[in-house]
Amino acid sequence: MTEEPLAQETFDELAEAEIEEPSERILSDHDIEAAYSDASFRVIYQSNNYFLPQIRDLINNREVLNLRPEYQRRLRWSAKQKSLLIESLLLNIPIPPIFLYESELARYEVMDGQQRLNAVHQYLENDFALTGLEKLTYLSGRRYKALPPKVRRGLDRASLSAIVLLHETRGDESDPYVVRRLVFERLNTGGRPLNPQEIRNSLFQGRFNDMIVELARNDTFCRVFNIPRYTETDLNEYYENPERQKNRLYRTMADCQVVLRFFALLNDDDIRGSMRSILDRCMARNQNATDDSLRDSRQAFVRAIEACHRIYDGEAFLLPASEKGTRRISIALYDANMVALYRRQAKIDELVQRRDQIRSKISELLQTDLPLLTAKANTAQSIKDRIADVGRVLDSVL
Repeated sequence: MTEEPLAQETFDELAEAEIEEPSERILSDHDIEAAYSDASFRVIYQSNNYFLPQIRDLINNREVLNLRPEYQRRLRWSAKQKSLLIESLLLNIPIPPIFLYESELARYEVMDGQQRLNAVHQYLENDFALTGLEKLTYLSGRRYKALPPKVRRGLDRASLSAIVLLHETRGDESDPYVVRRLVFERLNTGGRPLNPQEIRNSLFQGRFNDMIVELARNDTFCRVFNIPRYTETDLNEYYENPERQKNRLYRTMADCQVVLRFFALLNDDDIRGSMRSILDRCMARNQNATDDSLRDSRQAFVRAIEACHRIYDGEAFLLPASEKGTRRISIALYDANMVALYRRQAKIDELVQRRDQIRSKISELLQTDLPLLTAKANTAQSIKDRIADVGRVLDSVL
């Protein structure tokens, strides 16, 4: 299997499928002004400046500022990128503001600026030496504590500006995350906007989201999707395996999106609208999941992914070879098999025993209805149809 097994089925394409366009209605100027005046949606913010030692203390406190990387993008800055930020601060070059959201009074979530905050924190904690500097080259190799006193004082008086969305910010009462979602979608971090799954993982913090991240580390799941396995015992939340960082699925949090798809598509009634909306609703629906529900969900996913791995003999979700002889994973085939197996949980062991028959019949299905099983047909109805097709194959061998 290649390093990027989902090459032609990008998650952006799958997430944007079947977007419904709102109907347009012509309004008068009076109607527009009235709507603007009465709008419940209002962003209330203030601007602050933080000296770098204050930022370090806020992060070390952990009670005031939430900087957990699992809830944002996984792409981390290199030592050179972090060093250039420190150099810019020493040269008093303006740095774009960071964005914070006051989730509770005097408690903040980082909406944009995670990399900058992390770089400042790591340097002031003496975690890396400056490298790749372009102007202050004589500081190369120096850690914070090794800086000459005058230079260190100069860095200590440098500051980052912050725009803080206050707790009083108003949004849609039916959707408490609408303000953060809008800001996330419009902000640009490090020149690259957050993708839908990174937004999702930032907005819907909680135990269900924690479970999604945990299941993306499942050994069988990582083996199937060619993600470097989790063998570390280091529980430091800031640690990231460099080999996993090279993996596209991990780097973009697409691994978490693959896991989430399983839970989002379990019930036909929930399959409507765009894939992005289906996934968002699933996260919101499970925001306050109970212990029993989380335990059952975890067991259902593990049982389904292990059954797929056993049935397809290490070749789960692979499409037939192309003209060049290469094979790739179909996320649509993943959806159909995982959900169809979930709906037949009581018969999974029996289905595994009939794996030869299943593989043969799925191979025939791929020959006769390939577009449906490769997401080229990607409406809500086609998702239901391919789950049903695989379900009929499973039923036929029992």
